[in-house]
Amino acid sequence: MSLEFRETPSPNFNDRKAPLSLIVLHYTGMETGAAALARMCDPDVSVSAHYMVEEDGAICRLVAEEKRAWHAGVSFWRGERDVNSASIGIEIVNGGHDFGLPDFPAVQIDAVTALVRDIMGRHGIAPRDVIGHSDVAPGRKTDPGEKFPWPHLAEAGAALALPDARGGGEPEALLERIGYGLEPGLEAVVEAFQRRWRPGRVDGALDEETSDLIARVASAA
Repeated sequence: MSLEFRETPSPNFNDRKAPLSLIVLHYTGMETGAAALARMCDPDVSVSAHYMVEEDGAICRLVAEEKRAWHAGVSFWRGERDVNSASIGIEIVNGGHDFGLPDFPAVQIDAVTALVRDIMGRHGIAPRDVIGHSDVAPGRKTDPGEKFPWPHLAEAGAALALPDARGGGEPEALLERIGYGLEPGLEAVVEAFQRRWRPGRVDGALDEETSDLIARVASAA
């Protein structure tokens, strides 16, 4: 898929303070893409992302990749507390939980997949380090949500596929090995994990199925 960008520069950025190693996916969580874009380009609002992908697959470029966009907020992944400095943020136009959690159109997901693969290739980012906002901010954020088709990205090499092997250890230690910080509390972290890996049942319970999934994901960490 050939990538074309709609240049929509945002003034909301500053300099990176860490090497680029992550891609963080979000949903916009607003009623329209136009509203989300206007917010991220508003100099009075300290919010932005590097890219926004419209429902029709159009890709808006807001912040240059070498700069630090403001998309992750208070967050943590693999020991990094300044996730904004270490990541590229991609906003995906979708109303999110506040607007009924709509399905993601196939053309939109194809564009997201192509964009992620392009960024991964240029910056040497591993599939395990393509993550959701809910992964880096458990208990605070829920995007890109349970309907986001992670398996589609994984099949294209644009996200981690579920391994067959299992890591050894206690679930808490395995979650930390995957990259999660436990400060929000175990239930919130388990819920974030389930939202990514078991979206059909997101209850924060560390049951047998969830424990097994944690062990399998940890084997690739």
